Amino acid sequence: MSLSFTVVSTPAARLVVDMLAVPVGSGGVLGPGADAVDAALGGSLVAFLDETGFNGTLGDTVTVPTPGALRAKAAVLVGVGDPSELTLDGLRRAAAAAARRATKAASLGTTLGAVAPHLAPADTAQALAEGFTLGGYQFLEYKKDPKPTKLTKVSLIGEGGAEVRAALVRGVTIADAVIWARDIVNRPSKEKPPAEVAADARRLLRGRGVSVQVLGVTELREQRLGGLLGVGQGSDQTPRFLKLSYTPTGSTRSTRAKALAFVGKGVVFDSGGLSLKPAGGMETMKCDMSGAAAVIAAMSTLRDLGVKTPVTGYVPLVENMPSGRAIRPGDVLRIRNGKTVEVLNTDAEGRLILADALSLASEDKPAAVVDLATLTGACVVALGEKIAGLMGNDESWIDQVRAAADRAGERVWPLPLPRDYRQGIDSSVADIKNTGPREGGTLTAGLFLQEFVDGVPWAHLDIAGPAFLSSDDGYLAKGGTGFGVRTLVELARNFVPPEVEPAGTGMRAELRRLPGVGQR
Repeated sequence: MSLSFTVVSTPAARLVVDMLAVPVGSGGVLGPGADAVDAALGGSLVAFLDETGFNGTLGDTVTVPTPGALRAKAAVLVGVGDPSELTLDGLRRAAAAAARRATKAASLGTTLGAVAPHLAPADTAQALAEGFTLGGYQFLEYKKDPKPTKLTKVSLIGEGGAEVRAALVRGVTIADAVIWARDIVNRPSKEKPPAEVAADARRLLRGRGVSVQVLGVTELREQRLGGLLGVGQGSDQTPRFLKLSYTPTGSTRSTRAKALAFVGKGVVFDSGGLSLKPAGGMETMKCDMSGAAAVIAAMSTLRDLGVKTPVTGYVPLVENMPSGRAIRPGDVLRIRNGKTVEVLNTDAEGRLILADALSLASEDKPAAVVDLATLTGACVVALGEKIAGLMGNDESWIDQVRAAADRAGERVWPLPLPRDYRQGIDSSVADIKNTGPREGGTLTAGLFLQEFVDGVPWAHLDIAGPAFLSSDDGYLAKGGTGFGVRTLVELARNFVPPEVEPAGTGMRAELRRLPGVGQR
């Protein structure tokens, strides 16, 4: 159940809630509302903080006993670091910390929104709604004795208004979509074969202004999706392909020509196929459909958020398993755009299904394409588990994706696509092979995908690290994080079609000729 948010003008000392959350800055500097807690303790709050060693570090919390001295039943102090340097993402983290402290409280009031006056009130409200909602996330579906959070209502103490109220609704809408993505990623693979994910997508998107087309095996053959069929042939669970179409009210032919395409990798379980992963490498492979989850979830928000840009989602769904029917190293697959791929490693399967999806997306001639995929372990080695790799064929589009991710609070880092690395995936028997040298594996994977993008600006997000975390981190939960949902939503809400230069002309063409610069 979603949290409900209200804005109230009641002073902190008089607000009737189960818990009051107030900010404390670096060095124990009391923030807005903390004076009420201090008064409840008879002016001894600073001494209490010294005694506990609490110094206001962002995300730290401490509960303060205030028996009968406040209208709130309890108080929690939330560290925000230096308030003058607090960002929207810092607010999300602070709100998440408060939510995790408030699992036994049904209602919470907070002055966190007043701690950073340099931030726009509506942006602050959205960040707090996202932080509280995502910070309180729990995946309890398989617990015998679940102990769900009791928190259902959050009251923000401060100035209201229509923009702030709309921002709270927007924040909850986006956070709920992230939670849907987290839930389906965390679900065991046996509970989410391709057909079931397709059914889940239909249920989620029903009544949300998104049409859903599901292709089964017969249609996949008719559409010549050789990568998807090849990866899926080793499993008893047959593959599916989803095409999700959002057309805003009042859309015209000219606006449809400025459409945005989302592509998400949907490997519901990755054993590696005949190139079998070690046992430890399979433990988290239920997360290999995180890109697909992000695309489906983001599509569910577009109508409610009033997005004016047409958006189409392309979601290949498959299970990669070993069997007597599985593709073998050395087999050759023909992708939708006619190119042939020599499969040397069946564990490099994500790029094979994305090749088909990117080919289809390119044929529809959108203004720009972005794909998300838990694609390479090499990206985790390079950037860790908190940052996604960003590559593409158009610098202005890459910049737009990065800016959207920055605003959403999802960390990405640009990586090159060096032209001379392309030879690493040359094949002697086919047009291309699906794996290259181990060194630079993330880059050669990006270069592989680029082969199936024809004539449109494209960006690729390798989310292998941040899609699935080994421990809680702020408002990100251990396990599936829903990474990418907020970036996609931000892109759709503020999309500007990139200008496409004729091939071989302009400053970017000159940059392409420089050694070590990606082929753009």
